[in-house]
Amino acid sequence: MLFKKTYLLLGLVLLLVDKGSGQQAFGFQGQASAWANVNPGNDLPLWMGARYIPQFDFKLLPEGGKQFDLEFSANISGQGGLHPFDSLSTDGKIKPYRAWGRFATDQFELRLGLQKINFGSATMLRPLMWFDQVDPRDPLQLTDGVWGLLGRYFFLNNANIWLWGLYGNEGPKTWELGTTTKKTPEFGGRFQMPVPRGEAALTFHHRKADLSIPYWSVPSIDNIPENRYGFDVKLDVEVGLWLEGTWINKRLDVQEFTNQEILNLGADYTFNLGNGLHMIVEQLLFSYDNEPFAFKNNTHFSATSFSYPFSIFDNISTILYYDWTHKNFYSFANWQRQMNRFTFYLMGFWNPDSFQLPQQSEGAQMFAGKGFQLMIVYNH
Repeated sequence: MLFKKTYLLLGLVLLLVDKGSGQQAFGFQGQASAWANVNPGNDLPLWMGARYIPQFDFKLLPEGGKQFDLEFSANISGQGGLHPFDSLSTDGKIKPYRAWGRFATDQFELRLGLQKINFGSATMLRPLMWFDQVDPRDPLQLTDGVWGLLGRYFFLNNANIWLWGLYGNEGPKTWELGTTTKKTPEFGGRFQMPVPRGEAALTFHHRKADLSIPYWSVPSIDNIPENRYGFDVKLDVEVGLWLEGTWINKRLDVQEFTNQEILNLGADYTFNLGNGLHMIVEQLLFSYDNEPFAFKNNTHFSATSFSYPFSIFDNISTILYYDWTHKNFYSFANWQRQMNRFTFYLMGFWNPDSFQLPQQSEGAQMFAGKGFQLMIVYNH
């Protein structure tokens, strides 16, 4: 079904493009990666895998400052888990990664297809992580896209407005309870504007939620109207400061999950130590209640990140999380070495065996428990 959508999209955009005028350019690039994960506490303590993401681009520059773009990429991956001399598990996938066509001018763009949509000011614990699942610990920053139409207009004063419509996306996205009702559209928008010493934005999204598969004590209901409201402010006042929040409101009573509130307060600063020590701190509050803003069922997370470049080739970073509600501590460290087209990563982690963090990306569970991972990436 996904590939059928891709072919229809590419055919539609190609029909709209006048190939007889303007400059044309085709491009091809790719990213290959291989990794090995050692986690003695797992049933399968050794995991190995490889991934290749080929990307094809087409660009047309007709006269008048207009631009047409096409991008298609695939996510081709395989992995295997091994318990020596005992058991083996393997898995492989081929799926579209990005497949979109875009029309753009100096101040406007319209993009249709499988694409990445993300926004907000927070970096590690993101209330506005509505349509992506980027894990800040993932060196490749991989995330599945969403099928939809996105339009953006950029004003001359650096304000901008976004409007989008989504359709045909399966599975719950981050912070969602249940899935989206099948064959129903989602839509929303965002307005971002400059403010003294920074920028601020308001965001809205609407969908119909499907809770036909019961979630804990939530009633089994389909076609629940759901509105999502977000705001974020980022300021540069000697240090970087941001405040970001989301309120998710279901228009039917689903007990304590009728309302969700998520707030993040964060800051970052680069200390004048050696080559520059960069530090980020964030505090997140997540609450769910029958009544809006009751703040009775709360979960608190703290996050801290340090990054230090030893040279133009080497960088070391660490991310620490603490779950105040469940008393769990998460730690992650990464050494990165850049060599021309190759990048080497050596990662270590010490985490609980079961995850409570919101970033439930494809490879997040590889960081459960205690262990280390070696990754090699080649970009061409």
